[in-house]
Amino acid sequence: MRLILSSFLIGAAIGVVIFGTLGLQGKISHKPPVELYSDTFFPGMDKQPKLRPMEPDSFFANGVSSQLPPTNTVSRGTMEQGELIHAIGGDVYDFEDSPVNTGRVTGTTNFVETNPLIMNAALLQRGRERFDIYCSPCHGRLGDGNGITKKIGVMLAVANLHDKRIVEMADGEIFNTITHGKNTMGAYGPLMPVEDRWAVVAYLRALQLSWLGTTNDLTADQAATLK
Repeated sequence: MRLILSSFLIGAAIGVVIFGTLGLQGKISHKPPVELYSDTFFPGMDKQPKLRPMEPDSFFANGVSSQLPPTNTVSRGTMEQGELIHAIGGDVYDFEDSPVNTGRVTGTTNFVETNPLIMNAALLQRGRERFDIYCSPCHGRLGDGNGITKKIGVMLAVANLHDKRIVEMADGEIFNTITHGKNTMGAYGPLMPVEDRWAVVAYLRALQLSWLGTTNDLTADQAATLK
């Protein structure tokens, strides 16, 4: 009898400990959770050393935890202060309310019709490189919408960049779509500088011309070389 009573008391004690440790699953509690380990010997991710913004800290000479970037350094992916974007109408800073940065006519919601950057071979080459990196996985290297994501079934419908709708689209609208994304297409503004986005637009126009161009688009001298 004594053995049975002892076993019952031990089992009850174990049950109380387990219940008190795990608690009622799914119940909301505002009390701190019970931790089965010591942060002294087994440090956990929930209590890692950190400083909150603007919290005092004696490590730095000015006593503040939030520090400005070191002098003469530039964050990765940002332009150096004072660097300009070279456009047809003149140099433009990346923070100006300009068609170069927005793709729209200043003071309106209308998209600019043509690329504002100076067209040259270097811009097209840069556009081709950026297109192959960021655009071709979905749109394909030919721009026909048959990229690898469609072939493996990740994207069931991808725009064919040679469709009449896109061919007739203003350059500024294509720039805006690259910048902010559209439908299931994500925004590439955070990934690509302004000049690279316009370079992609320029390369896309060259790609479209290679598909849709005719001999009527050639100069007399160029047409003569075909004969």
